Amino acid sequence: MTQYLLSVHHSPDAPPPPPEQMQKAFRQVDEFNEELKSAGAWVFAGGLHPPSIATVVRVDDGETIVTDGPFAETKEHLGGFWVITAPDLDAALAWAAKGSAACMGPVEVRPFQDDAPES
Repeated sequence: MTQYLLSVHHSPDAPPPPPEQMQKAFRQVDEFNEELKSAGAWVFAGGLHPPSIATVVRVDDGETIVTDGPFAETKEHLGGFWVITAPDLDAALAWAAKGSAACMGPVEVRPFQDDAPES
């Protein structure tokens, strides 16, 4: 089985949803997480704090440089994610559709690279 990253993206320019809509999304995501676990597809998941509190670490010529803020200045940012196992891309896309409905936002699907060398 292949592992896939299902990532949820947010726009910092979008107004925050009303509290009741956020609570609904939280409930739906909890239910989706339980469905993933019951199906044996769950590996790991998490929500992230906003990129404004990110710290970037970079090593340049052996010197460690630490800076505040996100690495990339973009219109969207990663808000949360799931790591799942699925037999193929179609199955991962089906899980992503359920995740998108649960969190009420877009979900990007990307497979992890294989550890085995390609022949």
